Amino acid sequence: MSGMLKRSIVLSSPCSVSLRNNQLTIAVKGSDTPASVPVEDIAVVIIENQQVSVTMPALNAMLAQNVVVALCDAKGMPSGLFSSLDGNSLQGERYRTQLQASLPSKKAIWKQIVEAKIRNQSRMLSSRGLRGELLRPYYSNVKSGDADNREGIAAGVYWKELFGPGFVRGRFGDAPNSLLNYGYSILRAATARAIIAAGMLPTLGLHHKSRYNSFPLADDLMEPFRPVVDEIVARLVDLSVLELTREVKGELINVLYADVKVDDRRHPLSMALRILCNSVKDIMSGDSNRLSVPEFCVSS
Repeated sequence: MSGMLKRSIVLSSPCSVSLRNNQLTIAVKGSDTPASVPVEDIAVVIIENQQVSVTMPALNAMLAQNVVVALCDAKGMPSGLFSSLDGNSLQGERYRTQLQASLPSKKAIWKQIVEAKIRNQSRMLSSRGLRGELLRPYYSNVKSGDADNREGIAAGVYWKELFGPGFVRGRFGDAPNSLLNYGYSILRAATARAIIAAGMLPTLGLHHKSRYNSFPLADDLMEPFRPVVDEIVARLVDLSVLELTREVKGELINVLYADVKVDDRRHPLSMALRILCNSVKDIMSGDSNRLSVPEFCVSS
């Protein structure tokens, strides 16, 4: 696994993107000097502006390097993803392993994901001087497959403690829901990229199984990382920042570079995603029974 930290690129102005010498050449409208970025240095490209054009060679080069390309709607919210179908040299073998994974192993993975998510929610609350201990009963003794829905019950407690009793978490709810939605979209794109790099299909979920969802495994595996987004949003709310401006989007994209702990070592979140996805693959193949889950770190 490469230790190199990849870049995220946001195309928020009208521009044209082409390929030259295996570098993305980005010519912004009104600028005389195009920018160039090696394709191999990029993790995610977010196309926000509706007047961005991308050549097919540029798009294919990005897919060949397992770059996830996120498309945004007219409101600037990520609405779709392009991702490689051939991100790992052992992909066929790992697809078969994933397809043949037993129900008990999937339930065991989901149990550990739920435990890690609620534990991280608790740590995040405590880091802000809030009552993280309220969540301790919910991450203790989670059943296989989270049969009694500890995740959902804990969420009700968590959001009220974080943003007050009047807050309702929802895709179309009041602020700061729009900030959370944007941050989660970035996290989802990075998770899909890590899944593909691990040689797995993001379309085969553990818990999320909607027929209309193209990336249910990404929705599963991003769960323990959500509190990192929540912490960034909470800090913005502290400053009375509730609008999804260009500067705020930049703050939220930085979630990919936030530190988290895995097995007592600090890693950028984007690398921790790779570690988690590879450990999921190991459990499915019978090589391990323990998930390498992330641990929330207090921001510096």
